[in-house]
Amino acid sequence: MAEYDYDLFVIGAGSGGVRAARMASAYGAKVAISEEYRAGGTCVIRGCVPKKLLVYGSRYTKELEDAPAFGWTIGDISFDWPTLIGNVAAEVDRLNGVYTRILEQAGVTTMLTRATVEDPHTVKLADRDEPVTAERILVATGGHPVFPDIPGKEHFISSDDCFKLEALPESMAILGAGYIGLEFAAIFSALGVKVTVIYRGDQILRGFDNELRDILAESLRKQGIDIRVETNITEIEKEDGGVRLQLTTGDSMKVETVMAATGRAPNTEGLGLQKAGVELGWNGHVVVDEYSKTSVDSIYAVGDVTDRVNLTPVAIREATAFVDTVYCDNPTAVDYLNVPTAVFTTPEAAMVGCTEEDARERCQIDVFKTSFRPMKYSLPKGDEKMVVKLIVDAESDKVVGCHVLGPDAAEIVQTAAIAVTKGLTKADFDLTMALHPTAAEELVTLRQKYEPPREVAGSDAAA
Repeated sequence: MAEYDYDLFVIGAGSGGVRAARMASAYGAKVAISEEYRAGGTCVIRGCVPKKLLVYGSRYTKELEDAPAFGWTIGDISFDWPTLIGNVAAEVDRLNGVYTRILEQAGVTTMLTRATVEDPHTVKLADRDEPVTAERILVATGGHPVFPDIPGKEHFISSDDCFKLEALPESMAILGAGYIGLEFAAIFSALGVKVTVIYRGDQILRGFDNELRDILAESLRKQGIDIRVETNITEIEKEDGGVRLQLTTGDSMKVETVMAATGRAPNTEGLGLQKAGVELGWNGHVVVDEYSKTSVDSIYAVGDVTDRVNLTPVAIREATAFVDTVYCDNPTAVDYLNVPTAVFTTPEAAMVGCTEEDARERCQIDVFKTSFRPMKYSLPKGDEKMVVKLIVDAESDKVVGCHVLGPDAAEIVQTAAIAVTKGLTKADFDLTMALHPTAAEELVTLRQKYEPPREVAGSDAAA
């Protein structure tokens, strides 16, 4: 039997890599992990966590506006971006330390250096001459932002760069209307930046339920965000005080800053994977089977580098399944069918399961939904909407989709995801006692099936 330095060598100390390393170590494996930047990965260092903290900071704008309706007299107030971004950076530093200690306490050898794959059992480290060997290698290197290939693309900033801004720009254009683009649009707009969202598709937030997409777009526009769909940037030119964007519509606009939120690519370049025999996909992602094994038996991969479902909890679940499969003799595949997800705009939009459109292609469905003003906006007399929507398989009565737009949508959907994942029926929801007064109680009090308006012969609708 071959002798190796380690039973498992993990490349990348993000959410997936750290979970796999410490779990494998707990089951008796000798584990090492390498990280060329900081432990914590995209989510902790430059993604979900710091971005959510910015979301919280931006929401005080609305809270302060509404405070007088609840009896509060607010004096002179001001906002200081360096304070917010500095406090966010300090929290990231703290979490980086937490992740580092977790690895140490788990008995994992941590190497803060770049690692590349030499062969199926050998890893080369940038800061030492001698390579290390491992029975198995796990690649968990995540991804990075990519910019569209247009003239002037060097003037784009990425979502990563937003955490390095020393001052807020007066105006910003964001190319892309997915999670990242819309979240930063909402953040910066609430903090006083004039924001324009540019998107080549016909509506924002592709992949979400169409009804929620429409309502969210309307809400963001009411907040002052200029959303331009079916539009793209063809060129960026540097000008005094900012950049000028040439658009496919024939228009041009000048903004102080332009950000690209058009997608991410897997971090596989220069890793030596193909040299070791690992198959890579169309955009450089690591091709794996249902158990996260690559085309090389001793090399596995989890997380965004595999470009399956690029979400932190998915990377963690893939890492757990990898350890169960390899070190617990319990082959485990991840089920990607009911992955809850949310976009932390204001209002939030969250979902689990099928959209109405996807469900209609699979089966006969019943739709239960309601729209109302959230109670927190009743005294300020706001016109904000809360939407709760359930998609039900008409034959089995199973709830196959849940969609929520409004305050705490993500918190509500996380709970509903348990029911959807377990295949509970609409009758099960109906039997559940409501907790009043909450928005979430609508999940268990919806009784009336939604019936679309009927077309009347000779009317405009039937024309």
